[in-house]
Amino acid sequence: MNDWNIQSRANACEACGQSFVDRQPYHTLLFDERQDFRRQDICTPCWQKQFSDGARERKGFISYWQGIYEAPPPAVDPIHKETAETLLRKLIEQNDPRYVPAGYILAVMLERKRVLKVKEQIVRDGKRTFIYEQPKTGDVFTITDPDLKLDQLEEVQHDVAALLEHGLNPPQPAPATTTDPNAIAAAENTPSSTSRQSEAEADEGERRGEGETNKPAISEQPIPQA
Repeated sequence: MNDWNIQSRANACEACGQSFVDRQPYHTLLFDERQDFRRQDICTPCWQKQFSDGARERKGFISYWQGIYEAPPPAVDPIHKETAETLLRKLIEQNDPRYVPAGYILAVMLERKRVLKVKEQIVRDGKRTFIYEQPKTGDVFTITDPDLKLDQLEEVQHDVAALLEHGLNPPQPAPATTTDPNAIAAAENTPSSTSRQSEAEADEGERRGEGETNKPAISEQPIPQA
């Protein structure tokens, strides 16, 4: 079982397959199937016919709620500043245990900003687990509490700040350079190993009477993609 996951709201009723339209009410059921959580989004007619009686008594039932379907917004330019929500989604996609504490802190931040809403709190495999919903998208986030100690919070908050600033791929520091004029002069006056090797090859060519001039070393660079 993953410590976290995202289950997106369906675009159609699971029972009848009819697509949802903007502002249409729907009903959501969440079940624990041990390997993972399973979500069902049901239109109102199907709910009344098939699910309204006894849905909460079904095996593995965890939670039920109602929502209003919102049609997905048009696609936007993917180049934008990292936000707490987009970062949380990326961390969940990574599924790297190192980021579980940071993901939990991000979820708490989003809850306080009312971006995420707690739908349920359960204990699974001895761990406290929160079921969050993003009301605008209908996505359900399953976040496990890593049980952070007070002396761990500062470090995790620092990690979250760094992730928000630089993302998952922070820029690499530039190699150290010297500003000592004596060291620079010594480096300029010292023949490099490449030049020494070229001179040796030229001498060897003359000694053998080959008469060929040295060919420049060719560095094979990857061809840029179009």
